[in-house]
Amino acid sequence: MKNQKNWYKFKTTIILTSFITIIPMFIGIALWGKLPDTIATHFGADNVANGWSSKPFTVFGLPAILLLVQWVCTFVILNDPKKKNISDKIFGLILWIIPVISLIVCAQIYAIALGYQVDIGLFTNLIIGILFVAIGNYLPKCKQNYTVGIRLPWTLSSEENWNRTHRFASWIWIFGGVVFIFNAFLQLEWILAIVIILVILPTAYSFFLYRKGI
Repeated sequence: MKNQKNWYKFKTTIILTSFITIIPMFIGIALWGKLPDTIATHFGADNVANGWSSKPFTVFGLPAILLLVQWVCTFVILNDPKKKNISDKIFGLILWIIPVISLIVCAQIYAIALGYQVDIGLFTNLIIGILFVAIGNYLPKCKQNYTVGIRLPWTLSSEENWNRTHRFASWIWIFGGVVFIFNAFLQLEWILAIVIILVILPTAYSFFLYRKGI
């Protein structure tokens, strides 16, 4: 069937993105002798470390967890009953999200562990902003399915509700992504509030359409 998702069609991309996700393991092994036994792996909005992990967990555990997330997302999509409605471009975008995050996040962690100054807030806001803009751009192209998109009882029961909600969410998420990108340089402590708004507004709009019989 046209546009049907299967392992064979995407195996090269799946294998490539899986390998890229664990590249930080090899980098960590190469830097093993220079890395401290305890490494900062979590930071507050003020760029100050507030969480630490052992060197083995940082080097092997974090990439392994991200790889597991990558495989779970891939498995769920490939087994979605309506996977034919998930476009190849959206699936490709999803496959590349985790590998990119793995490289950027682990690179920052290693750099800070080695004594370099890294603006965590800048990179975090930029990554989130670009991600929201990219996803927002593809939302209107996303058809009904059980894995990707705004999956609510009202959107899944009505194709019209699904389409309108995703068109509305597209503009909201793109705008929110731009706000995050600007905040990379302002670094105001409102990340969580923005994310909540970006989730609540499309949900409320979808429910409003449902109440109107759409």
